[in-house]
Amino acid sequence: MDLTSKIFIAGRGGMAGSAVERAFRAHGYQNIIGASSKTVDLRCEEATDDYFSENRPEYVILCAAKVGGILANSQFPADFLIDNLRIQNNVILCCQKYGVKKLLFLASSCIYPRLAPQPMREEYLLTGPLEPTNEGYALAKIAGLKLCEYLNKQYKTNFIGVLPCNLYGFNDNFHPEHSHFIPALLRRFHLAKVNGSPNVTVWGTGKARRELMFSDDLAQACVFLMEQDYRDRPFINVGTGVDHTIAEIAQMIREIVGYEGEIVFDREKPDGMPQKLMDVSVMNQLGWQASTSLESGLRQTYEYYLKEIFPKEQSSFRA
Repeated sequence: MDLTSKIFIAGRGGMAGSAVERAFRAHGYQNIIGASSKTVDLRCEEATDDYFSENRPEYVILCAAKVGGILANSQFPADFLIDNLRIQNNVILCCQKYGVKKLLFLASSCIYPRLAPQPMREEYLLTGPLEPTNEGYALAKIAGLKLCEYLNKQYKTNFIGVLPCNLYGFNDNFHPEHSHFIPALLRRFHLAKVNGSPNVTVWGTGKARRELMFSDDLAQACVFLMEQDYRDRPFINVGTGVDHTIAEIAQMIREIVGYEGEIVFDREKPDGMPQKLMDVSVMNQLGWQASTSLESGLRQTYEYYLKEIFPKEQSSFRA
């Protein structure tokens, strides 16, 4: 890649995509293109093909996806499977059709079996049953990874999959029902503080363990991998290599927000996978590791919520 290369970031408006764009621009890349879902529906084969035909990107980072937490995945499993399959197939096949020099496909750690040995190594893919609460999303991501692998084998493309751990950061979805658990907890603790609520409810037992990474760290990893000629394996784990219990994470958020009430765990709600810890030894051996501590990343994300999200919520509350 050179600094004038035309780079298409699919999903540039989301948490991961916006972070990837910031990272590439910080490294001096300026010829970055993208389109919102309102102008180009990547679920539509014809619209996606037209966009590639007109713009002819040289490099593509595929961040676009339908994402959500346990509740959203449980309520709309068909949507998560169908929408993600459509987005992936359309973009990946256009990359092959129009001769894209390199594609980075953003997958997810949820592709690993529910009871995979910890930490999870890349070779554990397809070695056991998936976590039922997000199986549709996981199946779509597995299909995308395999499509990239098979195109590399059959057509000598240069497509790589990246499997990040749980992400959080700027431009995350803070929807009260459909968000992931970090934005959900930040919002819940803040509203409890503002409203003087005596307790905050957290789903599950609090014993499940999660590895969390600031989205800007993932973005730096994407730049690093796009600049490498790495072809040793079709996909690679990206994470911090450190996990925490949900109870520990909730307590950290409680302290960051300054909430003084109690934390109550709703044990009737699912925990999801018992543990999700990535083996990041391959990335470390290549010379990359995450640099943002969990506390620092959570503080930055909470500050973003206070500045960008909560004022809009206040307006809607008053309305």
